[in-house]
Amino acid sequence: MVQPMVYATYPDLADKRVLITGGGTGIGAGIVDAFVKQGAQVFFIDIAVDASRELADSLKGAKYAPVFFHCDLTDLDALSKVLAQIEADHGAIEILINNAANDNRHQVQEVSAKYWDDSLAVNLRHQFFCAQAVAPGMKAKGGGVILNFGSISWHLALPDLTLYMTAKAAIEGLTRGLARDLGKDGIRVNCVIPGSVRTPRQMAMWHTPEGEQDILNAQCLHERVEPEDIAAMALFLSSDNARRCSGRDYFVDAGWYGA
Repeated sequence: MVQPMVYATYPDLADKRVLITGGGTGIGAGIVDAFVKQGAQVFFIDIAVDASRELADSLKGAKYAPVFFHCDLTDLDALSKVLAQIEADHGAIEILINNAANDNRHQVQEVSAKYWDDSLAVNLRHQFFCAQAVAPGMKAKGGGVILNFGSISWHLALPDLTLYMTAKAAIEGLTRGLARDLGKDGIRVNCVIPGSVRTPRQMAMWHTPEGEQDILNAQCLHERVEPEDIAAMALFLSSDNARRCSGRDYFVDAGWYGA
C-alpha cells in the first residue's frame, strides 16, 4: 500500500504567487495541492472545467484557496489575456510550473501537417510563451523560478509517441536556452522529467496489468511513481534550497532504464 506523502516544508514558498498549467488533473492537480499546502498563492490553468472546480473547492479552507482559470493553452491570445489578468489582479507570478501536455498516441503515417502543429502547440509552444510572459515580472522582483516539464518517453524511445517525444526533447533544449538568457535576471529554469506516473488518465487509457508489471520490472525501484512524487521535486526546485540549481534536468522515474 502506498504511504501518503509527507512533504518537506519550505517557508520561503509561503505567500509566493505560483502559476501551474494543466493544474486541474493528474500530475498538475498534485502540484496544485502541494503548493497550496505550503501557503502559496496558486493560480492554475486548465481546459477540464469540472475537475478543476472540484479541486479548487476541495482546497477552499487553505490559507490561499487556489484560483482556477479556464483556458485553452493552444490559443495564445486567450492565454495572454489570462496571464495579464492574473498579474493585474494579483501581482507578478514568481513561480511558473509549465506542466500541461497531451500524450495522445499516433502512427507515423497518420500524421498530417495540422496534427503536427496541434501536437507541438499543446506540448511545447505554450511553455515558451508562458515563460516569456512572466519573465519581466520576475526580473522586476529580482528573480523567479520556471519549471518546464519534460518526459521519460523520448529517453526510452517509446512507441507511437513520435510527436510527443519530439516536443518533450525540445523542452530540454528550451530549458537550457531560457536558463542562460534569463539567469542574468536571477531567474532559475529547470526541467522536471517524470517517469511513468500513476494518474487516472494513464490508468484508464494506456495501462494494462501486464503493462504495469513491465514498468515495475524496468524500474530500479519496484514502486510506481505517484503525482505526489513529482510535486515533491517541484517544491524543492522552486524553493530557496535549490537556489544554485538551474539549466538542468531532474528525473523522477524510479530509475526506469528500459521499455
